[in-house]
Amino acid sequence: MRRKRTLELALFFWAATGFAWGAGFKAGVAKVDITPPPGLPMYGYFDRTQLSTGTLDPLYARILVIEVQGKRLALITLDLGRTFGPASLTRLRNQLAQKSGISYLLTTASHTHSGPNILDEYPANQTPAWETADLDKIAKGVGEACQREVEAQVGTGFGAVDIGYNRRRVNADGTVAMFWQNPDKVPTSPLDPTVSVLRVDTVGGKPLAILVNYACHPVVFGPDNLEYSADFVGVMARTTEQSVGDPVGGQPLCFFLQGGDGDINPYYATTPLVDDAVKKRDWTGEQLGAEAARVAKTIHTEPVQEPSLQFTEDYLTFPVRWDAQKFRQGMLAKYGPKIYEDHADLLNSESPRRELALDVTTVLLNKKIAMIGMPGEPFVDFQIDWRGRCPVPSAFFVGYANGYYDYFPTIRAASEGGYGAADSDTYVAVGAGERMLNQALVRIYEMLGRLTDEPEDLRKQ
Repeated sequence: MRRKRTLELALFFWAATGFAWGAGFKAGVAKVDITPPPGLPMYGYFDRTQLSTGTLDPLYARILVIEVQGKRLALITLDLGRTFGPASLTRLRNQLAQKSGISYLLTTASHTHSGPNILDEYPANQTPAWETADLDKIAKGVGEACQREVEAQVGTGFGAVDIGYNRRRVNADGTVAMFWQNPDKVPTSPLDPTVSVLRVDTVGGKPLAILVNYACHPVVFGPDNLEYSADFVGVMARTTEQSVGDPVGGQPLCFFLQGGDGDINPYYATTPLVDDAVKKRDWTGEQLGAEAARVAKTIHTEPVQEPSLQFTEDYLTFPVRWDAQKFRQGMLAKYGPKIYEDHADLLNSESPRRELALDVTTVLLNKKIAMIGMPGEPFVDFQIDWRGRCPVPSAFFVGYANGYYDYFPTIRAASEGGYGAADSDTYVAVGAGERMLNQALVRIYEMLGRLTDEPEDLRKQ
């Protein structure tokens, strides 16, 4: 089964090296603090049983709103381990549509392991107070971004930085060993060091937003850290904003778009606090931020003819990968007597959910800039494949988008095994990532007018 929602907006805007928006296109930004109170379960490490004790650095939702001919799109990046669950996202969509006229909503999370735990379904369907409060803050922030809209234009650029490695080591005999830390920076593969940057300016050239797309788990802090933190992503954003901004024009707002990081760790992953984890987090974020800022400064905007923005949102249905009983046994073996709550709907012995509808988002900007959004943790090969096969000059790959279904390994990785490839946290059917990527490629070709619903022999008549 596949449900499709398509949104096409004709844009009349000025310029960029990659593409640009100007007259007829408006953009506004906002940032809201979504740091929850202490005393909550934390996200990311199954062996971390203690509750949060405080805040090391704030968690933010960053909001970019664009408006074209009465249509509004909101892009929201979250300093969280994952996006909110389906019910919360539906509530947010409805609220933004009614109060701010948002036609399309795209949310994505950084995947920090130093945030609060988030579930798809909560006991008795009671959303925690902190999550409800954050949703209200985000809705208010979107309204503020709409009020701040100005005529805008956009550009793109690309660079590279070396801050991470592939944590799956395939041995000569075909077995897989997990490579959890790599402080000596031993070379690994596959790996994608690409830093993709999208810059939003006023028509006068003042930077409003810098969007940074990169693939790497924000896990410099390990399970011993009990304070909320955006990990290296927060340092990256601050470094970029300070470098690109100026005392007169002010600082832009920096957004992080997590890529295909399913098998990619930072070199200093899970560093104990006593071993200078804060310093190593800062080094990682500063390296990425410096490169993002360097690229952003090279982007020059110029007018273009006949700009456009196109979206498709497809819901692709996949079976659950594992036998229900064996899946429950695997989760019990991994997490102990307290079954992992995030999979409660899949573990329910009375009526386990055996099919999953995954939201795959495809975006094409000005017929030159393409973006895919996958609702989980794709392996980096998908990011590399997307950029190699996409038929436009600039291709952005975004994970943790509009939902969360854990890992999407490649077919080959699933056959080899290892964490994220063949354990109980990898519960979507094998081949899901390939199918999602192919679907997005089909949509891009359709948007370009190179695939139609009319046979070629009829078009030649």
